[in-house]
Amino acid sequence: MATVDNEADRALKAKHRALWASGDYPAVAAELIPSLGPELVRACGVRSGDRVLDVAAGSGNASIPAAAAGAVVTASDLTPELFDAGRRIAAERGVAVEWVEADAEALPFPDHSFDVVMSCVGAMFAPHHQATADEIVRVTRPGGTLGLISWTPEGFIGHLFATMKPYAPPPPPGASPPPMWGSENHVEALFGDRVRDLTMRRQTVRFDHCASPLDFREYWKRNYGPTLAAYRFNEDRPERLAELDAAFLDFLTTWNQADGTDGTAYDAEYLLVTATKR
Repeated sequence: MATVDNEADRALKAKHRALWASGDYPAVAAELIPSLGPELVRACGVRSGDRVLDVAAGSGNASIPAAAAGAVVTASDLTPELFDAGRRIAAERGVAVEWVEADAEALPFPDHSFDVVMSCVGAMFAPHHQATADEIVRVTRPGGTLGLISWTPEGFIGHLFATMKPYAPPPPPGASPPPMWGSENHVEALFGDRVRDLTMRRQTVRFDHCASPLDFREYWKRNYGPTLAAYRFNEDRPERLAELDAAFLDFLTTWNQADGTDGTAYDAEYLLVTATKR
């Protein structure tokens, strides 16, 4: 069993918390992917009275629809700065959600605590995938449901990360790329024989929020933590910032599927996973 450097792990998690607290992730969730939370809730078959844990819940994109279905919902996230937006949205929709600061790799809940454990493009960003998968399985009751939505390596977000990678801070030792959670073989290896009825479907969600690829580049630069981190990493090297700007715009222009010369349309592929704990 690998030895964990607790001090290094705390420093790493502090960086992750700061990354997702930067920008405006609640706006991204509300404007680009509002359909994904309800989609995951439906796929997990959440029912009234179910005890549901949303791992890396952010501002509650899946937690709030689960609560609206009548579930008893706990939303956990490493970045509690995101909870204020979630509490406001939950109050507007008249639902109750418990918000808990928690590391996806060390969840502060007893074994077998939840009927449904889910994560909507959240748990995939925890750096150590096996530890995250182990925790998701641990806190799910036998016969309970696990459900995840993760961006695929081959899809729009996977290529967005590939575009930023040469300009981004180097990943910490032992960290796995987030989009690997969107690979069927990787998910099968992470959960192994601890689950049954494993289903995996590739689907897409369309981003058509901005008027042009340039506008969309600036949207990511304002709102999305990983993009902000790449730009901050190069802030004292103007030539690298210019290269990143150009590479980012080229990517967004190439991937734009909108008809004609106006508007944008990007079909972002994700992997929808559900399974039952043995």
